[in-house]
Amino acid sequence: MAMIEVSRAGAVAEVVLNRPEALNAISTAFAGELAARMGELAADGSLRAAVLRANGEKAFCVGADLKERNGFSDAEFLAQRIAFRELFGSILGLPVPIIAAVGGYALGGGLELALCCDLIAADETAVFGLPEVTVGLVPGGGGTQLLARKIGPSRAGDLLYTGRRVGFAEACALGIVDRPVDEVGTAPAAALELARRIAANSPVAVRNAKRALRTGVDLPLAAGLDVEDSAWRAAAFSADRAEGIRAFNEKRPPVFGAQPS
Repeated sequence: MAMIEVSRAGAVAEVVLNRPEALNAISTAFAGELAARMGELAADGSLRAAVLRANGEKAFCVGADLKERNGFSDAEFLAQRIAFRELFGSILGLPVPIIAAVGGYALGGGLELALCCDLIAADETAVFGLPEVTVGLVPGGGGTQLLARKIGPSRAGDLLYTGRRVGFAEACALGIVDRPVDEVGTAPAAALELARRIAANSPVAVRNAKRALRTGVDLPLAAGLDVEDSAWRAAAFSADRAEGIRAFNEKRPPVFGAQPS
């Protein structure tokens, strides 16, 4: 049985973590399979948005598979580290928006998988945390950097240094959750609805907007504005821009069909 399942509905992909018997813990093989699927999606010019969700009610993902790590040699630990960096980098590098749909536990590498996505939708069963310091580790899937950028360094430090878990209400208050979902079990549906809304827009514009946001956010303002200008030019001189303006003046929905640039 595949540990990662991918389905398509038009321009939207749904990526499913499918190791519920292990609460979707990330083994070396799991990491390699998920990175490979993300690489395939990144190379697909027809993709406009994606959703990352999990099978199983108890967990989105509980992080690294510590049972597999038990007894690892230093060489095996380092080899897995390389595979894990490739995994998290493959999600961060996806050129279209991807939304994490979280229910249940999102701990350690599980929270980092969600943080690598552009947006997080979650229901009231969601529990978040970075417990690495409690087992003698430091988050290594972007947790120290991505969480600080999302909720600020002091709030991130509170979670990083204590290893404590936060429930849905506190996660919403902290800003970890972008799209709160009222009904339990409907985070995937909410994420898909959001992905479809994104996919209805110009793929050229959305891809370049994501590039400008991800590239420019940590640059000085002047450099970030140059990144924005590059993204603007890529969209402004595309067929999508011509179609968007034409459709607006003709009072009809636009039909975007150009390949993203």
